[in-house]
Amino acid sequence: MKAILERLYNGLIKENPTFVLMLGMCPTLAVTTSAKNGLGMGVATMAVLVMSNLLISLLRKIIPNGVRVPVYIIIIASFVTIVEMLMHAYVKSLYDSLGIFIPLIVVNCIILGRAETYASKHGPLLSIFDGIGIGLGFTVGLTVIGIVRELLGAGTIFGFKVTPESFEPVSIFVMAPGAFFVLAILCAIQNKLKLKGANRHVKGNGGCSGNCAECSLKEGGNE
Repeated sequence: MKAILERLYNGLIKENPTFVLMLGMCPTLAVTTSAKNGLGMGVATMAVLVMSNLLISLLRKIIPNGVRVPVYIIIIASFVTIVEMLMHAYVKSLYDSLGIFIPLIVVNCIILGRAETYASKHGPLLSIFDGIGIGLGFTVGLTVIGIVRELLGAGTIFGFKVTPESFEPVSIFVMAPGAFFVLAILCAIQNKLKLKGANRHVKGNGGCSGNCAECSLKEGGNE
């Protein structure tokens, strides 16, 4: 139970993909024009992450080391296809809003990174909760950014008007530059609160080396 809670805590707080590890920035900046889009992308990514972690963990002892990355990508792509088809069938409006970023979940470095550093080295149960934790962290990050952008840019949250009639929306926040402004503000807040940020996450040089693969391997070895 302690290990399970640790996986959830790490994903939400200590290793939050958005505000700590600074991973998955493409969907983070592109789809968070509203809270609904951020939540939808986060949940879709979490579903793929949990299912791929589970299958990769189950197959970890029979996947040849030399072809493990191509196998991981095939597994991830298969689950992304399933999620995309389900979204197309049951949440068409969200599917249309997210567009090309749904199939691009395949190349999200968060999913492949967890497959390589955690699921391939641990049992199914912990791998599932690792996926849930990291997925929840990513979902919370995207949803918070979406809420702030939607509130400032449209005066609504999840489509509901929450600001007074006198409020004048700042439209730049629902445009591309607004994503960078909001992400910068939220990262500044977490730095002010002295939460462990990406620039302090890598030991040694005192900052991020830029080599995500090497960094992931080091982190994986300490878990």
